[in-house]
Amino acid sequence: MKGDISNRADIENLINAFYGKVKTDDQIGHFFMDVVHVNWEKHLPVMYGFWENILFHSGTYEGNPMQKHIALHILSPLKPEHFQRWLLLFFTTVDDLFEGNNAEQIKQRAQSIALVMEMKVVA
Repeated sequence: MKGDISNRADIENLINAFYGKVKTDDQIGHFFMDVVHVNWEKHLPVMYGFWENILFHSGTYEGNPMQKHIALHILSPLKPEHFQRWLLLFFTTVDDLFEGNNAEQIKQRAQSIALVMEMKVVA
């Protein structure tokens, strides 16, 4: 039986597995590997803090993800299907690793975030 997401270590495990999929994905991987050339040593800890704050209200994230995605969109246009692919990879990663209330909650929050991002960035 899988456990629920219960701490930062679980968040780190989730995010590492998720971006492992993203980096090689034929639909959205290029945004991270070619368009922006993400510095993973810096990006991953930021994402740990972001999702830890989203799920546990830890206060471990300071930043403006909307601004980052708008800048990315200028470099290489984001489309609705990119957001759907991101969600599919995120959801399957959560489901591969975890089950429980927090796992469901992080997927719901991801869905909301993706919807808002898509509306504000693509529109």
